[in-house]
Amino acid sequence: MHTLQDRLPEHKHSDALGSSFTTYRGRFAPSPSGPLHFGSLVAALASYLDAKANQGQWLVRMEDIDTPRVVPGAADAILTTLDAYGLHWDGEVVYQSQRHALYQDILAPLIKMRHVYACTCTRKQIKARGGIYDNHCRDTSHQFEGNALRLKQNYPVFEFQDDLQGQVQIPKDIASEDYIVKRRDGLFAYQLVVVVDDHQQGITHVVRGADLLEPTARQLSLFKQLNYTAPHFMHVPLAVATAGFKLSKQNHAPAIDNSKPLPALAAALKFLGFNLSHVHFDNVDTLLKWAISHYHISLLPNNKEIQVTQQDTGHYDFTPL
Repeated sequence: MHTLQDRLPEHKHSDALGSSFTTYRGRFAPSPSGPLHFGSLVAALASYLDAKANQGQWLVRMEDIDTPRVVPGAADAILTTLDAYGLHWDGEVVYQSQRHALYQDILAPLIKMRHVYACTCTRKQIKARGGIYDNHCRDTSHQFEGNALRLKQNYPVFEFQDDLQGQVQIPKDIASEDYIVKRRDGLFAYQLVVVVDDHQQGITHVVRGADLLEPTARQLSLFKQLNYTAPHFMHVPLAVATAGFKLSKQNHAPAIDNSKPLPALAAALKFLGFNLSHVHFDNVDTLLKWAISHYHISLLPNNKEIQVTQQDTGHYDFTPL
């Protein structure tokens, strides 16, 4: 059975005020490409409960680094929804789009040490060579301007321990792949910015959906390369409409209703393994207080996916896959 002590990194961080702490710091980091749907509510709720049940802080970070996908007004709408569902965050919301200078400061020494190189390969070319980048441009001298920049994978992670999913194995070709840290269009890539942000914000525990299990290996390798202490990772099941088809903004999953948060919260708690058959609550605050007091990691299902069917009433049925 997991305890908080088992899941705390053995080091101190410093927050924005300069004070040091060893307490739990979690985060929810949505992409503002649309409103929150049931799948994102599950991820937010799991992260929130894990933090609050362990007397920790829960931060919100807007992962708006991919500016072409950002929908105007979506960030504010997400914050409004979190408030409506009683998921109140600690501290100020961080926006990745305002942190370009920070990311460049981290990337510059990697470039200077020749750990980064320019890549001219297109997605079509990579697909023709098997679908996974084979480090084709590693020993070339392409100019940086106008090309994607890749980090040499000198610290491959072939397996890691997830707090819920257990031992996770990563295919060798994926673990060894040099991945993009700055895109051809000049935007910083997710794999770089998420590691920098988690370290800079002192995140000790990351709770998120199981679709990010494989990318976690890349992030762990970058934590190692930058000499950062990695947080603990816990990946909860994805809510899927059918096997392999997750609820997402890209798949046009319906937005959750801000005016009726209780049914969706109750459904999300059931999804996460809570038994609500003999409880009734009139508002989200009392429901969340009850959930925090009854939360334990052993409740959570360790499926990769759970199928969800939305009925006309707005309630959900659940089938593990």
